[in-house]
Amino acid sequence: MRNILVIQTAFIGDVILATAVLEELHAKYPHAHIDVLVRKGNEQLFEGHPYVGDILVWDKRRHKYANLLKLLGHIRRRKFDLVVNLQRYTAAAFLTAFSGAHQRIGFASSWLSLGYTLRKKHILGKAGEHPYPHEVDRCLSLISSITGASSARPKLYPTDEHRARVDAVSKGSYVTISPASVWFTKQTPTIVWRNLIANAPSVQFYLLGAPADEALCRKIADGFSNVEILAGKYTLLESAAILQHARMNFTNDSAPLHLCSAMNAPVTAVFCSTIPEFGFGPLSDNARVVQTNEQLSCKPCGIHGKSTCPQGHFKCADVGLDALLTRIP
Repeated sequence: MRNILVIQTAFIGDVILATAVLEELHAKYPHAHIDVLVRKGNEQLFEGHPYVGDILVWDKRRHKYANLLKLLGHIRRRKFDLVVNLQRYTAAAFLTAFSGAHQRIGFASSWLSLGYTLRKKHILGKAGEHPYPHEVDRCLSLISSITGASSARPKLYPTDEHRARVDAVSKGSYVTISPASVWFTKQTPTIVWRNLIANAPSVQFYLLGAPADEALCRKIADGFSNVEILAGKYTLLESAAILQHARMNFTNDSAPLHLCSAMNAPVTAVFCSTIPEFGFGPLSDNARVVQTNEQLSCKPCGIHGKSTCPQGHFKCADVGLDALLTRIP
């Protein structure tokens, strides 16, 4: 096996979890050239990655389908021995099915998966199911016939340069909060984080996120002297280095949770409308999920979360303060 392509064109968290497949493929084929294909913006996760060769980028925002066809041409010219598609939808299935690779592996979620040499069902866990399959295990199952059984976990590789840029903030004692989410019903209410900060006055808190999250962070930090807003100041890999050295990291069911898993950083993940049984819970050695204790017939209300609470009450976000405070060492 000389040339391998791994495709994951979904969101940041999905790409982070896909790195477990890179770890396993490199362990099995240490001399193979492994490329990755991601959506534009997620390529920064692989800066300096020791196992990744070329990073192919699909720009979905401008000339989406023209760019898709260009990518297909590039992929076919590369003559990959193996293409592993971790994305479940039609565009990535199109690239995989017509890649020309000798082995084409992926999930059977698109009719184009009929063009794969191996496909498997992608099955989400159900509420109350224990143990439940994690997304990492589902992804690794795609290559298990090649690599054998695996316990690989996602991993990112901030470089010395990334670490140097956060050295000033990562040396001290601190706790992070990553308060934002793409979906409203995945986002822990501001008042929850403000109550946590108010009840831990001796703790230094850093608020992390993208530039667009700065306004939310300002609402949380307003009036507190022990809070510093870092949202928008650091890249994903720089943020990963900050998370790695924190006393504790508080997240939603969102990308920072998976950054913690990839860095084996301590994490407390608040699940509002979604559930960990879907397979996207934390993997760190020091990890805990916090949810409401109330039994809600409407939870979960969807796989990805929603823009508003369908019931109008958002009771799934009622998590106990003590459950969070006890997670600060």
